[in-house]
Amino acid sequence: MKVILVNGSPHERGCTYTGLCEVAKSLNDNGIETEIFQLGTDAIAGCIGCGACKKTGKCFRNDIVNEFVEKASEFDGFIFGSPVHFAAASGAITAFMDRAFYFGTPHFINKPAAAIISCRRGGASAALDQLNKYFTIRCMPVVSSNYWNMIHGSNAQEALKDEEGMQTMRILGNNMSWMLKCIEAGKNVGVNPIALEPKIATNYIR
Repeated sequence: MKVILVNGSPHERGCTYTGLCEVAKSLNDNGIETEIFQLGTDAIAGCIGCGACKKTGKCFRNDIVNEFVEKASEFDGFIFGSPVHFAAASGAITAFMDRAFYFGTPHFINKPAAAIISCRRGGASAALDQLNKYFTIRCMPVVSSNYWNMIHGSNAQEALKDEEGMQTMRILGNNMSWMLKCIEAGKNVGVNPIALEPKIATNYIR
């Protein structure tokens, strides 16, 4: 079993990365393979709603979003991490997830997911709520911890000193491992996800 952890911070080894590494360590300790996927510092355009991806299966921009969606089928679980920017997730990960979750749906359905947030002081709850909404619209079981998945610090060294935050990350990794193993055990005895109904879309205008 494999989990991919997405670092939505422009700082490759900052606070968000520190939190993701702690989650990854717990996953590894439980026999789960991990990969950290860096968004980096190149610009990521937002979705323009052109619908081209619905016809071709990939975004016409052919950038890091396509790279991620192509890899997504290989993974059993997902962790998305972001710093707080003005009480919200980073612009990069927001644009990234808007596009990935728009056309990558088949790779996400019924797979466990979680978000983690890093911040200096405030805004983490709002950012965490923002990212969790992507999972709940794609039929993904949301993995929790013993507190909201956030870690505090102005840099990686400070984040390491957030003992409660680091514990939250470890427990999140343990819980993700447990859920993945439960899903696998269920499949082994014939308990599989129920097929989704065809989508009904309404706009409330009559």
